Amino acid sequence: MTKVLKCSDVNPGCNIEIRGNSEDEVPKKAAEHAKTAQNMQNIPPDTMSKVKGAIHDESGARTQKAGTSN
Repeated sequence: MTKVLKCSDVNPGCNIEIRGNSEDEVPKKAAEHAKTAQNMQNIPPDTMSKVKGAIHDESGARTQKAGTSN
């Protein structure tokens, strides 16, 4: 199932939605977006953690990994 990240869930004001085929693909695309659109050369670990926590199935149901909260 397609995974989705709404950039605004991590960076308010950015309305980009990033899609990928896996939870590994989406953060890679998000990092590229952050470099090109947000001018962030490096993504801090706490921000990447927020990115990973905000990824959900395209159907709209949020996924939750053990030990995290949405």
